[in-house]
Amino acid sequence: MRIARFEPWPYAEFLRRDPSPSVPQKTRSDWVPAVDIIEEKDHFLLRADVPGVNAEDIDVSMDAGVLTVSGVRHQETREEKTELRRAERTKGHFLRSFTLPETANTDDVSAKCSNGVLEVSIPKQPEIQARRITVEAA
Repeated sequence: MRIARFEPWPYAEFLRRDPSPSVPQKTRSDWVPAVDIIEEKDHFLLRADVPGVNAEDIDVSMDAGVLTVSGVRHQETREEKTELRRAERTKGHFLRSFTLPETANTDDVSAKCSNGVLEVSIPKQPEIQARRITVEAA
């Protein structure tokens, strides 16, 4: 009989690093931008912190009342002479999805990126006012 020593750590590291390799790449994020959602009288405003991300690397899409913001932050190029001592700024893909309320007008969504802040403006639909219907005598 042969006794083998069981080392669970390599398997645990594999699970921590890639819990589901069958999940499509688009649904995973390397980092998550901070987001503020502001409701004003006539529109919703979503502000996402995306420093170091170019506007052409950001994708904003709408599908069935869900607003999806995704993109990629590329790694800076460094000279070969320099040595990186510490790296805390993440690079890679990000993805955030938000379910919009029924009052949102999903046809007129606009987005702009300036100084590392993405602003997505979602107008509200005009409120339908209740009206009184008069009943005529026959």
